[in-house]
Amino acid sequence: MREIAGRRADPNRASAVVSVMERLLGAYHFDILPHAVALAIAYGLAFPIGWNRERHERSAGLRTFPLVAVATCGFIQTTEALTVGHPEALARIVEGLIMGMGFIGGGAILKTNGSVHGTATAASLWVTGAIGVAVGLGVLDVAVMLALVTFVTLKLAAPLKEIAKEESRIERPDDQNR
Repeated sequence: MREIAGRRADPNRASAVVSVMERLLGAYHFDILPHAVALAIAYGLAFPIGWNRERHERSAGLRTFPLVAVATCGFIQTTEALTVGHPEALARIVEGLIMGMGFIGGGAILKTNGSVHGTATAASLWVTGAIGVAVGLGVLDVAVMLALVTFVTLKLAAPLKEIAKEESRIERPDDQNR
C-alpha cells in the first residue's frame, strides 16, 4: 500500500470517495481532447475575422473575435451533458447566447453627428457567436460557411463601400459645400 504524507492510503476509502463523486456528478470522465479541438476550431475560424477588424482599426479586433467564438462554443459544450434529451433546454441556451451577442454587438455601435458607425463590427460579433455555437454543436460545415461568408463580405465590401462613397460625392457636389 502507498503512503501519503506518512499515512498509508486506504483503497476502500478512495473507492468510496470515487463512488460518492460519481453519485453527485454522474459518471463524469475527464476527456479534454474533444473540447480542446472544438475550442481550437472556433478560435481558428474567428481569428481571420478579428484580424480583418483589427487591420481596419475597429473597436473590436484580434482578441475579441476569437474570445467570442471560444466563449459561445464553451457555453454549448459546458451544458451539453445537461441538455441531452432536452432540446428545449438547448434551445433556451442558444437563445440566451443570441441575445447576449446582440447586447455585446449593440455596444460596438456608435451614433455621432447623424451617422452610425460600428454596425459591421456588431454584425461580425453576432456571426462570430454563431460560429462558436455551431462548432459547439458539432455542425462544422455551418461554422466554416459562416466564417467564410463573413470574412469574404468584410474583405470585399470595404472597397465597394469606398467606391459607393466616392460616387455619392460625385453625384451630389453641392452637398459638400453646405
